[in-house]
Amino acid sequence: MAPRSKVHKLPPELKEWLDNELIARGFGDYVQLAADLKARGAEVSKSALQRYGSPFEQRMAQLKLAGEQARALVDAVPDEEDKLGAAVVRMTQEKIFKLLMELEIDPEDVDVNKLFKNAAEIGKASVTHKRFSMEARAAIEAEARRKLLDEQKAKLEAMGHKSGVTPETKQAIREALGIT
Repeated sequence: MAPRSKVHKLPPELKEWLDNELIARGFGDYVQLAADLKARGAEVSKSALQRYGSPFEQRMAQLKLAGEQARALVDAVPDEEDKLGAAVVRMTQEKIFKLLMELEIDPEDVDVNKLFKNAAEIGKASVTHKRFSMEARAAIEAEARRKLLDEQKAKLEAMGHKSGVTPETKQAIREALGIT
């Protein structure tokens, strides 16, 4: 087995800085990144940075594509039962295992329980979002119905006794439409 990359051995705060810088610099400028890391006390070659940055860039592109596809899917197919949310949690768990294997991350270095807790939080967020979306949709529909009934009530009252509409007929119309 190949030795662990120097990038993976960086302290967490420096690794986080590097990840942010890779994104900010568009996954380029590896020579300057190596110099900046050296100034921060870490000796990592531009080649090691590129070996780390290239798959990272691919994963970022995949995540961006997945996000775009998920938005398109949600827009195209309403998910009243939140089956999509449940699928996201399952897919996240599978991806975590796959990622741990692909990156050859030592399980001792990763808090797997924390990863799954985060996946569960994603599921909870999905449920909360779905509930909020349904409540907002119901409130909008209720408001639209109230406005329509108010308009119909005003039109009914404005009719007066035109066209032979009797007070009894108006009352029957009000009852049929649910106008009080």
